[in-house]
Amino acid sequence: MPEDGMRIAIQGEFGSFSHEAALLLAPEATVVPCALSPEVFTLVEEQKVSAAVIPIENSIAGSVTEHFDLLFQRDVQIERESLLRIRHNLIGLPGAELAEIHRVFSHPVALAQCRRFLLANPRIETVPFYDTAGSVKRLVESGERASAAIASEQAARFYGGEILAAGIEDNPANFTRFFLVRRRGHTVVHAAPDKISVAFIVENRAGALASALQAFAQHNTNLTKIESRPVQGQPWQYVFYADCQLQDPDLIRAALEQLRRECLLVRELGCYLSATAGV
Repeated sequence: MPEDGMRIAIQGEFGSFSHEAALLLAPEATVVPCALSPEVFTLVEEQKVSAAVIPIENSIAGSVTEHFDLLFQRDVQIERESLLRIRHNLIGLPGAELAEIHRVFSHPVALAQCRRFLLANPRIETVPFYDTAGSVKRLVESGERASAAIASEQAARFYGGEILAAGIEDNPANFTRFFLVRRRGHTVVHAAPDKISVAFIVENRAGALASALQAFAQHNTNLTKIESRPVQGQPWQYVFYADCQLQDPDLIRAALEQLRRECLLVRELGCYLSATAGV
């Protein structure tokens, strides 16, 4: 477990889902909000914070591709993961009522995940905003009684908003996976790590990716996720990201050794304890 009292950087405002995830991983942490994701990683690299908590994948919206790129480019490593249940709420000013609301602000992904509620209330105009919690902050500062925001319960509490409708997301099986990342080289001790994330680049030739993936299959390693991203500055070259379950640490090491023989580059992003829904 990360130590109490640590400083954790997040992208977004106080009251965001990243803020909630950071406190889940380290309840006594001091959270440091940042406007942009590269700033989060820079603070970790420069040791101005102890760690960062970043969203990497949503069960409905998919991967946060910018964060895959930054994990590959920056001098950091994954220490732990957590799964956070995403509950969207319509938040208004104290004393406001649902019938009064004619505009709602939120992040485009949150708006897209509440389509049924918005279709059932066609008078409400949707306005994309940069951050869910930031939309609550804006609402309270503006004092616009006819406006509302879609965000977490924590955002309502933090900024003094009032929940007018709770749990308005379309799909209750809505989880976001977060990573806690540290500067590379930080000593991480896990009693029984059961998951590893790696990034690798193969030659641009027929069968190269299939040959690389055989390294996992031949060593009975369960590949739970694979993602590709373009290599910046090298058109039509791709880096592949993979998550693997660790049945046996010796087998995964053998698989990685074989993978290195098949690839131009292999980078271990972290070996850590996997999370389960509700944890």
